[in-house]
Amino acid sequence: MKTNRSAAKRFKVTATGKILHKKSGKSHLLRKKSRKRKRHLKQEKELFSGYYSHIKKCIPYKF
Repeated sequence: MKTNRSAAKRFKVTATGKILHKKSGKSHLLRKKSRKRKRHLKQEKELFSGYYSHIKKCIPYKF
């Protein structure tokens, strides 16, 4: 079974099995966004549980 390379670069799996992803909106047009908003965009967020089965198929060896 092949790993989907784009998914492998975008998602991180924690020791407890949670899947993390980066938030969108941190690449451009940053002048109009507040300091607080940009700071919160740095943090990784847990993936919505409905997508877990699909991502597990894309990155089978990370589990």
